[in-house]
Amino acid sequence: MHRLSLHFGVFFLILSSFPVLQSTGHAAPSDFSEASVDVSLEVKIGQMLMVGFHGLEVDDQHPVIRDIRECHLGGVILSDYDTASQKYYRNIESPAQLRELTETLQKASATPLLIAIDHEGGLINRLKESYGFPPTVSHGYLGTLDNLATTYHEAGKMAETLAEIGFNLNLAPVIDLNANPENPVIAGRERSFSADADAVTRHALEFIRAHREQGVYCTMKHFPGHGSSKKDSHLGLVDVTNVWSRVELEPYRNLIKAEKVDVVMTAHIFNANLDSSYPATLSHATITGLLRNELNYEGVVISDDLQMKAITAHYGFDAAIRKALEAGIDILLITNNSGHYDEAIFRRAFAVIQKLVETDVISEARIDQSYQRIRKLKSSL
Repeated sequence: MHRLSLHFGVFFLILSSFPVLQSTGHAAPSDFSEASVDVSLEVKIGQMLMVGFHGLEVDDQHPVIRDIRECHLGGVILSDYDTASQKYYRNIESPAQLRELTETLQKASATPLLIAIDHEGGLINRLKESYGFPPTVSHGYLGTLDNLATTYHEAGKMAETLAEIGFNLNLAPVIDLNANPENPVIAGRERSFSADADAVTRHALEFIRAHREQGVYCTMKHFPGHGSSKKDSHLGLVDVTNVWSRVELEPYRNLIKAEKVDVVMTAHIFNANLDSSYPATLSHATITGLLRNELNYEGVVISDDLQMKAITAHYGFDAAIRKALEAGIDILLITNNSGHYDEAIFRRAFAVIQKLVETDVISEARIDQSYQRIRKLKSSL
């Protein structure tokens, strides 16, 4: 049985009576659990974006609140460290502060807002002990211990913390194989359960089960596999053409078949064997061809941060959005935390997508396809 924190009850009440959003005059769906032919293009585009922002607290004048209320922003991502200022406390200072922040964000939204965080455990942990949160352990530690009951227990503690303070989407677990022990961003940070696909599957299932019991979605990452890479895609384009193996798909295949996948996150890796022109996030052959058609995944796909250097060093902002949409991405993640902060980043991305549709580069049917996946995901909150 799902255990949801008290503030989730607030937006469940809101679901029964969505107000008309003032900026466009378009009403949000009266029942988000059912498809609505009356949903405007603006609502659909807004739901396809997830952004980061500055602030330990927000009010009606804060850009993110205006974006939620006026332009239907569908998701936010919170973090503790701000790259631009090289300081901590970007959004996270303490449990009480964070709970108040998530409640304010959720109350501002006419439809359920996805509130996401990278909370893998171990080194990848935004909810640090120094802020007053419980300690965590890494995937690598759990995989080495190889006790499924312990994995379930540790993941359950993490999920309970997330639910209590208002998060409904964890950007975890990592289901990359520990294929390259010298990998600086996966093995080097203890982010993989194992080099064995079956072991990764078993531990991921326990991680997911523990989160679902707390009413928190999980995100499988990084498709189609980042574990064999030799470099970090945060720093530039990573080519895995000569090291990647199809065995890295097995955890995805297993979890999709078991119907345990809420969301899949893409990797900014280049593999000429899958697509000779584009990295996975921007590749129709990889996202639509491999993930959807071959592995039969029908759920939500979220990009890794489109501001990582693997993307920004090779593609312009507009081009990256276009290619991601053409590839089949449903939610475009823009952390706004990669060096330069832009409080208007959501509006810029929104305008790019709107123009792509207005000029018939991207069809409204393609936008609706993603919107329906997102609607289905959120309806089960």
